[in-house]
Amino acid sequence: MKRFTFISRILLTFLVVAAPAFAGDYLIGDGDVLSISVWGVENLSSDVVVRPDGKISIPAAGDVEATGLSPRELGEKLEKKLSALVKKPLVTVTVNKVTNNRIYVSGGGVPAEVVQLPGRTSLFKFLCRFGDLTGADLKRAWLMRDGKRVPVAMDALFVDGDLSQDLVLQPEDILFIPPNERNKVYVVGAVKEPKFIIYRPGLKVLDAILEAGGFSDYADRSRVDVLRSNSARLGDKANAIEVNIKDLIDNRRFDLNLALKPGDYVTVKESMF
Repeated sequence: MKRFTFISRILLTFLVVAAPAFAGDYLIGDGDVLSISVWGVENLSSDVVVRPDGKISIPAAGDVEATGLSPRELGEKLEKKLSALVKKPLVTVTVNKVTNNRIYVSGGGVPAEVVQLPGRTSLFKFLCRFGDLTGADLKRAWLMRDGKRVPVAMDALFVDGDLSQDLVLQPEDILFIPPNERNKVYVVGAVKEPKFIIYRPGLKVLDAILEAGGFSDYADRSRVDVLRSNSARLGDKANAIEVNIKDLIDNRRFDLNLALKPGDYVTVKESMF
């Protein structure tokens, strides 16, 4: 009998270790559905829902705080509770359904939202859901957990593929991703839709104007100024690069199609007539 009990305990320990992915590090939250199994005592085993107050109700154990504990920690807590009724109780806790696995995204570089993660999700996989992140400044992005910033270089992770920076997101994490102001090109003046455009390698002045809806009816196509960001901040219009788009189009002067740089301001002047 002792040999059977010893083997059973080893087997149960293996089952706890090999439980679903949540068992190692997932923290139970309000609303989660848990399966409580007491080895050899079927009437004490049950499926329970974590209440809004963070507790669960277990026969013979009463109310037990569950929120914030890992399944293993809750199992150990229940073992202590049940030890007065069951000799050396063995309890396993399995998370059957996650309903409180939210993270918060803000900053302006990506759409602000509250995301309910379906399960264990790494930071890299989560960033991939946004697709193109050229409009976000990952160098200034940060992750906050329990009121403290977590040291992680998101630019190295997502752009350079440095997986040593990857980590598993946890419920209530806050992800702040600001916009990449330095990676924008501004198109203003006599265009149909003045706007900023996310810079990409190979972007040229005519491309930017077309993406801004093209020239307005009052545009002077021969008078387009490109102001570099360092000059634009100082209002140094004397250093503006003049581009004659009319000559470029009419005479196929493709050499006039200036390659833009991040932070450039493209200003289309209005015609006098």
